[in-house]
Amino acid sequence: MTSQRTSAENNKSAKAKTRSKTSRKSKSGRWLWFVVGMGGIAMVSGMAGALLAVSWDSTPLQQEQLSAKDAAVFDGDRISGNGLQFSQLTRPVNILVMGMSVLPPDVQNQPSDTKELKYLPQINSFDGLSDVMLLIKFDPETKKIVMLSIPRDTRAEIEGFGAKKINAANVDGGPALTAKAVSNLLGRVGIDRYVRINVLGVAKLIDVLGGVTVYVPKDMKYQDDSQHLYINLKAGKQHLKGEQALQLLRFRHDELGDIGRIQRQQMVLRSLIEQTLNPSTLTQLPQILNVVKDNIDTNLTVEELVALVGFGSRTNRSNMQMLMLPGRFSGKSEYDASYWIPQKRAINKLMVQNFGLESELLDTETIDLGALRVAIQDSTGGDHSQIRPLIIALEKAGYRNIFISKPWGEPLEITHIVAQQGDSESAESIRNTLGFGEVRVESTGNIGSDISIQVGKDWLEKKATFEAYSR
Repeated sequence: MTSQRTSAENNKSAKAKTRSKTSRKSKSGRWLWFVVGMGGIAMVSGMAGALLAVSWDSTPLQQEQLSAKDAAVFDGDRISGNGLQFSQLTRPVNILVMGMSVLPPDVQNQPSDTKELKYLPQINSFDGLSDVMLLIKFDPETKKIVMLSIPRDTRAEIEGFGAKKINAANVDGGPALTAKAVSNLLGRVGIDRYVRINVLGVAKLIDVLGGVTVYVPKDMKYQDDSQHLYINLKAGKQHLKGEQALQLLRFRHDELGDIGRIQRQQMVLRSLIEQTLNPSTLTQLPQILNVVKDNIDTNLTVEELVALVGFGSRTNRSNMQMLMLPGRFSGKSEYDASYWIPQKRAINKLMVQNFGLESELLDTETIDLGALRVAIQDSTGGDHSQIRPLIIALEKAGYRNIFISKPWGEPLEITHIVAQQGDSESAESIRNTLGFGEVRVESTGNIGSDISIQVGKDWLEKKATFEAYSR
């Protein structure tokens, strides 16, 4: 009996100690979560306060007030939440981004003391040509960001002005007319907001983000005194300041002209996204806006901008896709100027697959492997013979339209399977056939391909297996 009573008392004492420890843990846990919660609220409150200071005490982000008619071109419905949910994107939204280049003939009421200058972005810098044009879809339903580059020389119908280069729409009628032209070009896709940023703003933005590490594909040297344009970059991976990155973004004096420039823009964009778009970017947004606010014109509110940046910071990098408007260069005798001629059927397919447009014209047939144009771009520095086993493997799988393209300049560790025309399904099919590499939906490959395989060092590890298979 004594031993049973002692045992019971010991058990009771042990339970009491356990309850005491649990109580202490529970209390300490509650305090921990309280501290974390208060810290989070303080951070959000501080950021909100800073953002309100930006929106109330500084120059408004919208430099140009639109007429009621022009404002109606854009969907004015709310895109972000209320209260503490202000940083949450609540629906898919399409943003038209324009990079402005100003030449004196495009500038209204130009000051007389600048008449001799051929290029001066500081003067009326939102009235000129929109030489960079992106339609960006932020989609919280699919958790994707899709960026569509529209070449500046795209031949398009400008309402009231006829067919001309689409970059002139801003000169003719500002952001509203440009949005109409882009919408009509892309199957009447809705456009919710616009952003215009001039070249000075781009350089300042890159500087405030700490510069950008990018691979410069080749030596670039160009000088044009009339445009105040001086480019001097060496090939190779390097960290560029804003002014240097601007040189890379503006260079277009090679065989691909503006299309090559778009490819480099996508490279810089991806590098910027990968190194800077994270939750901490939200807390830096007030400082960023203070640096670039005078070089930006947008009908986005500060709260909407926070929601877009917040969504971007939470988006998986594999869900960021970069496309280019399908088209071709015009022939020398085809028109009175050099154009990028849109390919309507390919545009229709791209918009249905990536921007949610409905169409009865789109074929529902399975992928025709034999017709798929596959370009091989070697980055390993070897000769054509070393990638022959890879080509044989693709041919055995049913791919017939394969060609070797100009080598990829940047040495890659991992092979990139680039969905040049936005066809991620075909790129995934090739990746599954090869068993290595990573799919990228962007337009940095061969412009005459559907899929570009940029061969990396991982191929060298697989080569022996493919050689045995090809015998």
